[in-house]
Amino acid sequence: MDIKEYFARISYQGSYNKPDLATMSDIFQHHIRAIPYENLSIHCGERIELDLEPIYNKIVRKKRGGWCMENNYLLSWVLKTLGYDVTLLGAKVYVPERDAYPDEFNHLLLRVELDGKSYIMDAGFGMAYQMWQPMELISGTDQPQTPGVFRFQEENGIWYFEKVRRKQWVLNPSTSTSPNVENEVCRRVYLFTLQPRDIEEFRGCNDHLQSAPNSKFVLKSMCSLQTADGIRELVGWKLTEIKYNYRDNMDHVEIRMLAEEELEKTLREKFSLPLDKKFVPVDNKLF
Repeated sequence: MDIKEYFARISYQGSYNKPDLATMSDIFQHHIRAIPYENLSIHCGERIELDLEPIYNKIVRKKRGGWCMENNYLLSWVLKTLGYDVTLLGAKVYVPERDAYPDEFNHLLLRVELDGKSYIMDAGFGMAYQMWQPMELISGTDQPQTPGVFRFQEENGIWYFEKVRRKQWVLNPSTSTSPNVENEVCRRVYLFTLQPRDIEEFRGCNDHLQSAPNSKFVLKSMCSLQTADGIRELVGWKLTEIKYNYRDNMDHVEIRMLAEEELEKTLREKFSLPLDKKFVPVDNKLF
C-alpha cells in the first residue's frame, strides 16, 4: 500500500506535505470524481471485504469503486498517512419510503480535527446526496456547495445531516422517480453521534447489507460518479445524468433506460469501471 499509488489512482498531483484544509479538500474532490460509489460486487458474485488491504487492492489497483465502508475506510488511511487526526463515526441513513431511520447504524463516515475545528468527511454516500467538500461540524448553518445546500442540525447530541434540493428540469419525466421524492425541498440524509467507532464495529453491518434478502443493496445494483459539474448514476438499467445548477438555480436531469448490451460499455465509458465478472443488474421497486 503506497500513498503515491493512491494519488495516481485519483489523478492527484498537488502537494501533500502540509495537513491543511485546502489539501484535504483537494484530495477529497479528486477521490469522489475518480472512485465510483458502487455495490456491484454484490451483483457480480463477489464478497465485499472490510480489511484495508483488500479494499486498497480493489479500489486502487483494480480501479473499482466501493460503498461507504470501503471508500471512507480507505480515505481514513490516506488522511492518517498524511498526518490528519481522523475518527470513524457511525450513521443511520434515512429511509424516505418509511419516513424513518434504522435502529442500528449502517453508514461509516469520518470526523477530522484540524486547526481547532471539526470537519465531517464522507466520500462514500454517492448519488445526488454526496457532499463535494469537507463540512465544518456546526449546527444550523447552511453550507452551500455545487450539489446544493447542506447543513447539520444538532439535537441532544444527535447530529442530523440534510440537503436542500434545487428544482429539477427532467427531460423525460416518465422514467423519473416518484413525485413525492422529486418534490421534496429538504431531504434528511442521515443522523449520527460523535461516539468514536472502530472498524470492527462495522463488520456485522458490512455482512448484513450484502446478504440480507431485504437489504437495499441486495435489491438494487447502484453505481454513481461525481463529475466536474454534476453526477452520473446507474441504478439497475436506469442511467441518470445530472448537471447541477444548469440555469436559474435548477438542475438539468436526463434519464434513459439501458439495453442489456449497453451496460458493460456504459460502466467502462461513463464510470471508468472495469468488471472481472458478469454483472447482473437489479432494481427491485420495494426501495
